[in-house]
Amino acid sequence: MSPLNFRRPTEADHPHVVDLVDEWWGGRKMRALLPRLWFRHFSGTSWIVEDDGGRLVGFLVGFISPGHPKVAYAHMIATSPNHRRRGIGRALYEQFFSDALAAGAREVHAITWPGNRVSVDFHRHLGFRLDDGPGTTPIYSVPAHPHYDGEGEDRVLLIRVLDNPHA
Repeated sequence: MSPLNFRRPTEADHPHVVDLVDEWWGGRKMRALLPRLWFRHFSGTSWIVEDDGGRLVGFLVGFISPGHPKVAYAHMIATSPNHRRRGIGRALYEQFFSDALAAGAREVHAITWPGNRVSVDFHRHLGFRLDDGPGTTPIYSVPAHPHYDGEGEDRVLLIRVLDNPHA
């Protein structure tokens, strides 16, 4: 695999990323979940990864929760379909975990649709646990929160406790 360049996104990256996001999600309409504000206001905790030719091969957008500063939230992560299973998603999360720890966070949270087995399995492989506490019910054989994001918008809450190298 050619060398990869990890960098912070800029607002100028937004049009290119949103032009690809629906395709990268197999045609699902994800573009609306990635407004420009992510590239304007959350670039300090988000990442872009490009190949040695400057082509976008992945991104992660996330933030440290203002209301819960011990929690970082990964809003969206994606890897180009042509570059999957090469460790890029893991590397993006490792960058984000480092940012979160540096900011004092001790957990990373994310959500996914319970029917997205690839996402559920990917997060489990990275050490995320699936919240199975109060309010969850099995949906697609995984513990999920029914109507988490509105009527019919069920979600799995994924939680990764961060290892603190300084503890």
